[in-house]
Amino acid sequence: MKGGLKGIVIGEVMEKEKHPDADKLSITKVNVGGPELLNIVCGAPNVAAGQKVLVAMIGAKLYPTTGEPFEIKKSKIRGAASEGMICAEDEIGLGTSHDGILILPNDAVVGTPAADFFKLENDSILEIGLTPNRADAASHYGVARDLAAILNCKSNSNSHQAHLHNIFELPEASNINKVEIKVENTEACKRYSGLVISGITVKPSPDWLKNYLLAIGLRPINNIVDITNFVLHDLGQPLHAFDLDKIKGNKIVVKTGLGNTKFKTLDGTERTLQDNDLMICNESEPNAWLVFLEV
Repeated sequence: MKGGLKGIVIGEVMEKEKHPDADKLSITKVNVGGPELLNIVCGAPNVAAGQKVLVAMIGAKLYPTTGEPFEIKKSKIRGAASEGMICAEDEIGLGTSHDGILILPNDAVVGTPAADFFKLENDSILEIGLTPNRADAASHYGVARDLAAILNCKSNSNSHQAHLHNIFELPEASNINKVEIKVENTEACKRYSGLVISGITVKPSPDWLKNYLLAIGLRPINNIVDITNFVLHDLGQPLHAFDLDKIKGNKIVVKTGLGNTKFKTLDGTERTLQDNDLMICNESEPNAWLVFLEV
């Protein structure tokens, strides 16, 4: 996460009153664990006395989910002094919501740095530029392998491979719906394989997984989507997770030739497919766009 939430602490709203010169603003007094309460002007509709909130202190630099970074300064807003900022999740890069300020659990300790509360770890982020012919380096492992070759590094360690199980060594389950997989365009997709996993509960990911994804600019969704994204960026192996109950006909078909078919992508946009778009389909309709092939 850019900035690591430096200069942001947990505060408690002690008082709230309407701004005398602005209908949509409130003047609050916030305890951040210092000797005096801070006067903070807040425009969020959900701010109220008694809340535990995230407060950006004067001098903090915020990295919002969208837009440019900005620094918090002592200011006057419609004539009222403001000594910080009560934050919404999108204003500090924790999410996309701007419906109101982020309200924390009542047991959050006033004065605790936000980075400690969210269990963020110090990390370094390297940004590289890839050309289309270097799909082999479109992952952490691929970059590490390339760097090892350039720097002539040798290691006898197989630690990275030690935790990877051979897919063919996994026991076959019984009493589970079979899914037929068929690749119609073998020139565009040489191989497609699948695995049915039962007993899954869709829920928020653990903090360690969320933090890894946030560090590379991905928004955590849930444990299923997040772990597929983690594997993709770690090893360069594309994964798609589907709800078995929603795969019509218990069939996965990888094919092209769906020109003029309407397909709604994850961003909610309806798109028109071209004949050469490679798609993962169920028995009767597209499920996903197969953008990456095996590398």
